[in-house]
Amino acid sequence: MPSQSDARTAVATGTSVATAGKRAGREATSTARDRLDAERVDFCQVFASSEFDAEAVLAGVNALVGDETAVVGCTASGTFTEERAMDTGVAVTLVTSDSFRFDTALAAGLSDNTRGTVRDAVRSLPGNIEEPYQSAIVLHDGLAGVGEQLSLSVQRRLGPYVEFAGGAASDGLRMESTPVFCDASVVEDAVVLVLVSGEKRPIITVNHGHSPISEPWEVTDVSGNVVHELNGEPAFDVWKDAVRDHVAETLGVAVDDVPVGSAQLRKLMVAYLFGIDQGDTYKIRWPRTAIEETGALQFAVDIPAGTVLRIMHGDRRDQIRSAEQAAVDAVSLCDGNIAGAFVYDCACRQILFDDAFPAAVDGITSTLSAPVAGFETYGELCMQAGQLSGFHNTTTVLFALPE
Repeated sequence: MPSQSDARTAVATGTSVATAGKRAGREATSTARDRLDAERVDFCQVFASSEFDAEAVLAGVNALVGDETAVVGCTASGTFTEERAMDTGVAVTLVTSDSFRFDTALAAGLSDNTRGTVRDAVRSLPGNIEEPYQSAIVLHDGLAGVGEQLSLSVQRRLGPYVEFAGGAASDGLRMESTPVFCDASVVEDAVVLVLVSGEKRPIITVNHGHSPISEPWEVTDVSGNVVHELNGEPAFDVWKDAVRDHVAETLGVAVDDVPVGSAQLRKLMVAYLFGIDQGDTYKIRWPRTAIEETGALQFAVDIPAGTVLRIMHGDRRDQIRSAEQAAVDAVSLCDGNIAGAFVYDCACRQILFDDAFPAAVDGITSTLSAPVAGFETYGELCMQAGQLSGFHNTTTVLFALPE
């Protein structure tokens, strides 16, 4: 490997809104290759809207990168680069680097055996890595509902000093199919690991922009990701009681008149979600739907009994500012310039932003002054050294490669 002073990392992105999957993959990759201006492509990450035939997209991508290129990705609710944000499109990022090595692994079976699936993926990674620093990118099926178990299993297998970031594949809130990609494979109920090894560390930051507005409640009755009671009361009733006045004052809406299952209630639950106190911050948890018959709340991830929750709120301005702050933090942590970055941002925020979402993307890209690609997830992963929990909702997670 070249000396650190001679090492070079370059990143380029490309997008396409073509309607055919293979053409979209080819167009996005061709644009990225032209911008990269390098003979060798070491790593490729693909975010493809779920409307596409994913195998066709990968065929278009793989036709324009070499057999030695590590290719990963997943389906997405929305994609974006420094160039534009797309409700339906393909975003491709290419990396060439003398500073970093990219090794990938794929394993299926997350829902039934999360620990075993992570074990299988990690075991298939090479054992001859000599670079002093390792970080990871983790992509997984967003419908598996095992984000927190996954983050803890990855930490356990990779070790406490390997920081990682990533996201849960999504499908525009249809909740039908959210596979991940590795090389030419498209696999559901699976995880993809990318071990990033080098002479320096990638930079990982996280920010969510929510603040607590309620007293704490304890989860007293729960089944997996369905919380039946908080402090012995129906969870949905507790939520409505907590947000009723705030919603009326800020939005002019009577929360009791909003139908269960409606788009309006879904948007309110994005604006008024829950937080788990982490000491100096809160871990966000999204109650994605209410169950009218029982008064329960169904979350995007398992909630253990005894968990203490508060209602959190962050308006559109706070959300835009928090996305930009993740980029500001990355710049401040980088000793030199940033070559490019991947962003894993929650699909819930897209609901909250409406037409203001591009403003959040602009805040990230203008701050980094580097190529950026990201997608709207069903949950974000960010595990930094010393942390004990790594799954997030309605949060921006950034993984940046220094030049």
